[in-house]
Amino acid sequence: MTLRLWPRSLIGQLVFAVAVTLFVAQAINFALLARGQKQQSLAHGGGMAVARIIDALDRQERSFTEPAPPRDGPREYRRVPKVAISDTPPNLPPRAVATPDLADYVSSLLNEADIHPVAVRAWALPQRPRLGRTSLPGRTVVVVAEVDGRFYAVRSRVATGGERLQGFLLWQTLSLYVVLLVPIIVIALRAAGPLRDLTRAARASPALRDATPLDEEGPSDVRELIGAFNAYRARIATMLSDKDRMLGAVGHDLRTPLASLRVRVEQVDDERLRDKMIASIEEMTAMLTDILALARSGAGTETAERVDLAALATEIAADYRERGKDVSPGATVAAATKVRPMLLRRALRNLVDNAVAYGTRARISIAADGGMARIVVSDDGPGLTAEQIRTLVEPFARGEESRNRATGGAGLGLSIAREIAEGEGGALTLANRPGGGLDAVITLPLTV
Repeated sequence: MTLRLWPRSLIGQLVFAVAVTLFVAQAINFALLARGQKQQSLAHGGGMAVARIIDALDRQERSFTEPAPPRDGPREYRRVPKVAISDTPPNLPPRAVATPDLADYVSSLLNEADIHPVAVRAWALPQRPRLGRTSLPGRTVVVVAEVDGRFYAVRSRVATGGERLQGFLLWQTLSLYVVLLVPIIVIALRAAGPLRDLTRAARASPALRDATPLDEEGPSDVRELIGAFNAYRARIATMLSDKDRMLGAVGHDLRTPLASLRVRVEQVDDERLRDKMIASIEEMTAMLTDILALARSGAGTETAERVDLAALATEIAADYRERGKDVSPGATVAAATKVRPMLLRRALRNLVDNAVAYGTRARISIAADGGMARIVVSDDGPGLTAEQIRTLVEPFARGEESRNRATGGAGLGLSIAREIAEGEGGALTLANRPGGGLDAVITLPLTV
């Protein structure tokens, strides 16, 4: 399982990018502040120690220093005054912690003052409670510099404020997150809402003929995008309407001469020739009807209604049985959808006609899953290849290669069924069954 860190949504990406950038900036800020605080602490404690060491050296040079205390044994450092001068290193408490950074800093300052110590060492002494008195800030440190064979021990104090710095930066980071992320989230939501509406509208099938303009909301760029989409969809709706009017006129203009031709053909004396001519005219009329049905599958004035799919399957199967066709309802569940009934009946009849033509019988089943209803028309035919399943839903594509309408039709039945299903907000899929035969499935949204 791959851990996905980068979010997909616009809001998620903006918030994630700002949060990561702010975290990196605060981390750099913390590092710089910690370094500055450390330098300040070294400058305060180390500078004081260097000043006392230089003062002691100056006094010695002028012979103003007091004689060194008697060396009658090891001396505890806690009894040494501010500057202790000795020929031997002073003794330190066992819990003293070496601080090499302070020692290096003091050594560099002494060298800058033209005093070259043999060695400089520094320790931080353990904290001790001060009974009845206010605790001093920072920690006590001891700096020992070996110069010209003598040891100069100095007490000093260094500031310790790391916990306060961490707490300050934590609250600062949280405050910045609130101050920056809240406006960004508000702006992103203001842009994401209209974009989601635009996405849903763009995914809708043009066959639905829904040209209701979307509200132009959000930032100016998003408003311009929605305005362009509204204009684009309006042009598509106009083109579809023009196409419907044109096809209606063409259909009317073609039906009239075909009807007139049929009347004239009836006067032909040769019965065999007359029957062939009439069959050709009827084939042209039926093909014209299918073409117009395909073109107008998403149009029309029929009102969508709530349809009981189980009752519809039973009704269609009964109609085919009355005509001597082996069509029966299969397994059904209670399911309803809001569609245009006549168009859905036409789509199902096209599927049943194919099932009866290529598989000798058909079964109509109803299933429901995940908020979608599935109308399954099953046959016992040879099934289809993957290439046929991909191409047969296209106009004029036929599983039977001849162009004889009696054996294969015009190749528009599945195309019409697909256009009707998509126009009702659903889809048509074809799939071979493992046991043989083909399932043609119309999927439609369920209605409560």
